[in-house]
Amino acid sequence: QVQLVESGGGLVQAGGSLRLSCAASGFTFSRYSMGWFRQAPGKEREFVAAISRSRGKTYYAGSVKGRFAISNDNAKSTQFLQMNGLKPEDTAIYYCAAARSAYYELQIARSAYDYWGQGTQVTVSS
Repeated sequence: QVQLVESGGGLVQAGGSLRLSCAASGFTFSRYSMGWFRQAPGKEREFVAAISRSRGKTYYAGSVKGRFAISNDNAKSTQFLQMNGLKPEDTAIYYCAAARSAYYELQIARSAYDYWGQGTQVTVSS
């Protein structure tokens, strides 16, 4: 069955870095654009970053642009989110997601995503 399993979350001080991973299985990874979302306590799940099926096009939320980087390894069906310069407001559960898309497309809307992981907690202390 389809699985997206996130890892790499944890507790880090402000200014620090974390690298999240998402291992995909049960579907053809290269046929899907991929994304990261996050949900802080009491808030709605929000878009963080996305990458196209071609893996050549990326898009970031304004709040993380310049600090976070999304990437993929198609050979290993794995997605990554490198997070640098972390801030306390980045504290949230981070979710990996997959969206069936055309080759050069990426998706920003939650509703566009077909599969979701269970999430990994990221906590940034001040």
